[in-house]
Amino acid sequence: MPVSTTRSELLKKRVEQFKRVLHAVDEGDVRALHLARVTSRRMRELLPMLQLDRAQARKVVRRLRKVTARLGTVRELDVLLMLIDELHVAGRKGSGGLGRVGVRVSKDRDRARKRLAAELPVADLTRLSRKLTRIADSLEEAERASSKTTARSWRWAIDARVAKRAGSVSSAIAEAGALYLPDRLHAVRIAVKKLRYALELAAEASRNRSSADLRVLKRSQELLGRMHDVQTLIDQVRQTQASLAPPSVTVWRDLDTLVTSLEDDCRRLHARYMRQRDELSAVAARRSEQAQPPTTRAQARRAG
Repeated sequence: MPVSTTRSELLKKRVEQFKRVLHAVDEGDVRALHLARVTSRRMRELLPMLQLDRAQARKVVRRLRKVTARLGTVRELDVLLMLIDELHVAGRKGSGGLGRVGVRVSKDRDRARKRLAAELPVADLTRLSRKLTRIADSLEEAERASSKTTARSWRWAIDARVAKRAGSVSSAIAEAGALYLPDRLHAVRIAVKKLRYALELAAEASRNRSSADLRVLKRSQELLGRMHDVQTLIDQVRQTQASLAPPSVTVWRDLDTLVTSLEDDCRRLHARYMRQRDELSAVAARRSEQAQPPTTRAQARRAG
């Protein structure tokens, strides 16, 4: 049997990743902010499976959820600005009005960064990282005295998490159906992301290499993420149209042309998602089955 990675090792690795980018986040580095947000999500996925005191785990997860949300507000605006720059370079139809949209998004981003600095200063993030380090150290001490049964039980917790996440992906895909419904497709994206994090955790805990299933999840997440970003930009363009002062027929038409072009992008992306959907559904179904403990699988086969 391959040597498994311990709970404390998994947590320490993520805490170190989080600590390394905090200074750059304070300086407004776009990539560092993204990495901090992703790491906070990965720690949120891990913490419920560490067999911590329930009240302690709930409190830390709540603090991490706040971090993810505050960083996410800035990150979404950063992504929109990058998308606007990309469309400018590509000479997209209706790009004459993109400058106005860019100014609007840039102002929103600057305000969001000021709120982030005020409501979530790096000092608070540093204190949180120290708290997580203490938890990891306590786990390491407990692991030295723990039995093999304890080690197996936490691995089963990961398996159960993967099964739960896989079931959520299947449900989200079914609810989204075949129509382009942005809110439901966004729910698919979130479910896929959570399954990917859980599956990455399972692979890392067992020291297995990245699987083909993870590649499918990553590809689907990126596709659905792009679709969400374009839809968010469409919403921003429409808000810019509504706030034109004084009204300008030329700018309005440019923005209208841009919306039509972006909607075409969404339809193309949705068509690609539909081609990938069966493969994604197969991954979710397979992982839901594989993640069950052996006794549960045997009982399910007998019941069937």
